[in-house]
Amino acid sequence: MRRRWGSFSVRSRLIVAIAALVGATLLAAGITMWVVESRRIDQGIDAAITQEFAEFRASFGADEQIGADARLEAFLARTLPDNGEVVWAFPATGSPQYIGNSDRNLLDSPRFTALVRDLRTTGGMRTFESGGRRYRVGVLTVRQGDQTAALVVSRNRTLAQERLTDLLTTYALVGLLSLVIVVAASSWLAGRLLAPLTRLRHTARDISAGSLDERLEVTGHDDLTDLQITFNAMLDRLEAAFATQRRMLDDAGHELRTPLTVLRGHIEVMSERDPEDVLETKALLLDEIDRMSRLVDELLVLAKARRPDFVRLEPVDLEVLGQGVIARCRALADRDWRTDLAASGEALLDGQRITQAMLQFADNAVRHTQDGDTITIGSSAAGGVVEFWVADDGPGVPAELRAEIFDRFTTTGSHDGFGLGLSIVSAIAEAHGGAVVLDESPPGSGAVFRLRLPIVEDR
Repeated sequence: MRRRWGSFSVRSRLIVAIAALVGATLLAAGITMWVVESRRIDQGIDAAITQEFAEFRASFGADEQIGADARLEAFLARTLPDNGEVVWAFPATGSPQYIGNSDRNLLDSPRFTALVRDLRTTGGMRTFESGGRRYRVGVLTVRQGDQTAALVVSRNRTLAQERLTDLLTTYALVGLLSLVIVVAASSWLAGRLLAPLTRLRHTARDISAGSLDERLEVTGHDDLTDLQITFNAMLDRLEAAFATQRRMLDDAGHELRTPLTVLRGHIEVMSERDPEDVLETKALLLDEIDRMSRLVDELLVLAKARRPDFVRLEPVDLEVLGQGVIARCRALADRDWRTDLAASGEALLDGQRITQAMLQFADNAVRHTQDGDTITIGSSAAGGVVEFWVADDGPGVPAELRAEIFDRFTTTGSHDGFGLGLSIVSAIAEAHGGAVVLDESPPGSGAVFRLRLPIVEDR
């Protein structure tokens, strides 16, 4: 059963394609050479016969004092035929004479004599075959009075064609040897060029969800090198995605275990006969369920952070965006809300995600301040960078937590959050190609969180 073309390896198909292309090219060149050289042989034979006739005319054609037979005899005496050429004199009276290599195919052929007799009065050229050989025969009529003789030149075309055949046989042998060399060289070259693909296939085969640390060795400086780099980058993204999923599952399991334990404990000790105890337990359970729902929502946001559609960029008016953030923040708590919105113009941002990040900053500031404390929300744009920031006059971030404040589940211990808010802000900043920054400040002098994003037309 024949295998389909697509079932062969790329290397095999490449070698076959190269061999077919080179073979077809050599064959086309050989056929072209055969046609062109055959035509050149015919033209050369006709030109040589015409040249003989021209020499006869130049030497004896205008001398009417010499008879036709005498002129033919004199021309034969001074003529030196080429190899494969015979010059004949068919006199008006007497037997034909010739000079050149004796050719029995013509001497013993009555058809040759008949051909000369047919052209004797008109002249011309004809192709003639005898004894398996092909000849080109030219007849020039020579008249003197009522005498009609003929100068005949015959050339062995088969002999010339045999030389061309020998040449093409040599060409075929050299071409076949060249084809073998090309196939061998293409096999070696294809193996070297496709080696990165072979390594890629082996690496992809060895990769599993639990082992994503395999990488291709990047070699060369061509398109396959770019493929290797792209493949390694894809593995980096896959490894990071799997790590994110595992971390999310671990974090979710860790954080949900405590509220589930609380739920189970209160249900076990709840007295069904005590209505007051039932109501208290119900309120506590609902509160824990709300906390778990909020935790799941925040974890889902973090899980989506690496998806391409996590942010949807569009031109956003920075001044309008800042005013919208202020309006939403004032509803969080009774604080002395102040503004310093200096950014204007447009930037390519996801306005909803930026608002979400700023509300998270403001919520953190509310949690660490008291009624009447000052919280300032500002923005600025300069040097191709736009910043949104929130400053408060609370206790600030402890020095030991500054390095990890944006990590998941990092809290200051002074409020009931899960420590995921700033991680979400960091993910939003990274999705915009920017960063989140905590300004340096002395202990007890508040905190300033900044969302620093590049301003570009397309990202």
